[in-house]
Amino acid sequence: MLTRIDHVMICVPDLRQGIEAYTRIGFNIYPGGAHTGRATHNAIAFHQEDYLELLSLREDRPAAALDPGSSDARLAEFLARGGGFRYIAVQSDDLAADVAALRRRGVEVSDATEGARRTPAGLELRWIAAALGPAEPLPIFFIQHLTPLDERKRQVPRAGDHPNGVLRAERVYVVVPDVAVAAETYGRVLGMRVPRIQRGAVIKADMAVFDLGPTGLTVAQPVEPGPAAEALGRRGPGPFQVLYRTRSMDAAARFLASHGLPPPTRGVRNTGEQAMLVGPEHACGAYIGFVGPA
Repeated sequence: MLTRIDHVMICVPDLRQGIEAYTRIGFNIYPGGAHTGRATHNAIAFHQEDYLELLSLREDRPAAALDPGSSDARLAEFLARGGGFRYIAVQSDDLAADVAALRRRGVEVSDATEGARRTPAGLELRWIAAALGPAEPLPIFFIQHLTPLDERKRQVPRAGDHPNGVLRAERVYVVVPDVAVAAETYGRVLGMRVPRIQRGAVIKADMAVFDLGPTGLTVAQPVEPGPAAEALGRRGPGPFQVLYRTRSMDAAARFLASHGLPPPTRGVRNTGEQAMLVGPEHACGAYIGFVGPA
């Protein structure tokens, strides 16, 4: 069963600079180590159960040395275009069963393959993951962790307790040119009923929200100038925003101001809650949103 958004992957040309950027936004984010058998390394900001991943190529593995057509070579191409928010990882509690269900729905998906990473402290983290095939060019993949949650949270010196008050991911947003067509595709891939279209007041878009446990995966079509339209114009269809639930909007805003960031754009969601957005120029190509009490 698909249970929640597991993590978001934001790809950055320089991992150190990415860590600095997200530290200024108020995340406790730490080097995560190198991926086994890959040319990549990452940094992790862990929340209650989900996390934010910054991914980059290691300095000792230049793009010219990568195997053409490999996942690392495709990452190098993405980074050459500026990088940014690239993938949404959807968590599964039984990936073999979910892969079989995807295939019964006619979705092209890989077998579940093993992955691993060794942290700077020597902790080995293990998982299995499955990717969509070329016929299903959606910015999502599926993951089942083999390392228990409590152990995974020990990969960072401090999991949660971020200065910006972030507790968890609330929603992720993917901008598309046609929300009705995209919602049908995502519904088939996720095995979920297509939700009603609603207006996103902050992102200025018509959107369909797929509820995955405590998190939502949103496809959004711009209807007027705003964050969704800016993202579509800047880099085309793809994931563009993560919205985080925070303990205190005002505390988050004060932290941002104290670290030299301009006041984030504020708006009122269609739920009636206030939200605010840090722009992509400060967040490595992604919009980072906050929602919560004052």
